[in-house]
Amino acid sequence: MQKSKKVKKEVTEAILSISEVAGYLWENGWAERNAGNISVNISHYAGKQSIRDTDSPHFDLDCKYADLAGEVLIVSGTGTRMRDLAVNPIENLLIIKIDKTGEGYSVISPIMKNKSLVMPTSELATHLSVHEMFIKTGSMNKVVLHSHVTELIALTHITEFCDTNRINNLIFGMHPETRMFIPGGVEFIPFLKPGTKEIAESTVNALNKRDIAIWEKHGVFAAGPDILEAFDMLDILAKAVSIYFMCKNAGFNPKGLS
Repeated sequence: MQKSKKVKKEVTEAILSISEVAGYLWENGWAERNAGNISVNISHYAGKQSIRDTDSPHFDLDCKYADLAGEVLIVSGTGTRMRDLAVNPIENLLIIKIDKTGEGYSVISPIMKNKSLVMPTSELATHLSVHEMFIKTGSMNKVVLHSHVTELIALTHITEFCDTNRINNLIFGMHPETRMFIPGGVEFIPFLKPGTKEIAESTVNALNKRDIAIWEKHGVFAAGPDILEAFDMLDILAKAVSIYFMCKNAGFNPKGLS
């Protein structure tokens, strides 16, 4: 009974943290309409065996995720809005459990709208691929956060900055906090169609090296041990790029830090 109460408390805290960050994304203008998605692996305290899925709706996956077998995740629902998630997380988040083969999942806490079951985010393949990589590599990261950070999207509309090294030189030069809190920098991913196997593979490769992957002209994926830390990295990156644009708007090229 004591363990059950602890699990419930930690799951509740995880949901409240997701709700908090969803509000920040909306307030910053980084989550227009139903933009952005979130996933959090809660297996470390929910427990693979404690979450039963025998009576839950089951769905097949397009790929096999053997290393995720039995894992339990909180994911945002497809079509749901961050502004709604911020005020009503229960109706905009799902808990899913990957089956024992890694070829499907069960929806443990379904969301029903207009008598239809709300499915996980359309970027589920990317999220699952990244979480599987975390397990394979022994990473402490448990969160994947995708957002349309306006400043970073604008930057990748400039051909000069469609390059990993040039983006990193810019963000490190504009704001010392970037070097302190994102020492590994970011990885740039040239434009690929969202929701595809190709972009999932590219994002996994990027997040295997760094904690931030920037999708050209689309948005950004952040990985972290908890969702607040993942958001903090996006916040710092946005500040660095904003400083650059402010200097350019003032009519000069910023020298930046060495």
